[in-house]
Amino acid sequence: MTYSLPELPYPYNALEPWYDAETVRIHHDIHHKSYVDGLNHAEDKIQEARAKGDYSLIKHWEKELAFHGSGYILHNLFWTNMTPAGGGEASGPVGEHIKLDFGSFSIFKSQMSAAAAAVEGSGWAVLAWNHFIRRLEILQVEKHQDLCLWGAFPILVLDVWEHAYYLKYQNKRAEWIKAWWNLINWQDVNYHYSFALRV
Repeated sequence: MTYSLPELPYPYNALEPWYDAETVRIHHDIHHKSYVDGLNHAEDKIQEARAKGDYSLIKHWEKELAFHGSGYILHNLFWTNMTPAGGGEASGPVGEHIKLDFGSFSIFKSQMSAAAAAVEGSGWAVLAWNHFIRRLEILQVEKHQDLCLWGAFPILVLDVWEHAYYLKYQNKRAEWIKAWWNLINWQDVNYHYSFALRV
């Protein structure tokens, strides 16, 4: 199977003023594309290793698969998790479950923001439904794949790699996090939440 770069669900400038068009273009067309290419390359190399029965580089290619594959998946979700005129308090079933697991939307928002701000180096803050413990969890993910929790199905993701925000916000990660709350597509989050419940 060959993976391809999904099209953005909106024009580059649709998320203004919170997310500038040039960053969206570079982030999607260059950075996201690099993870697609890296995933395809890793898959090809692993398939080649199987065909030859030569697994001498399997550790390297499995790490590449995890890094690029996770980058591909998280970015796919990142773009659909945002929408023009988004934001506001969580609605629908996921809004109810946020209140159940975190006490209130305000508490959830504070924890998610703090987790994103405290990601060490490059990474993500992720709201995930955990299949095994049957609750929502906020996770810090370093790079694209480190510090993951088994059974976690991501439903809302915030990219805090510097390339995600540096053109507009420079080193002010907290300002990017604050702006991102104005973009959340709760309909999309509910879609992924309902899917996760069925997995």
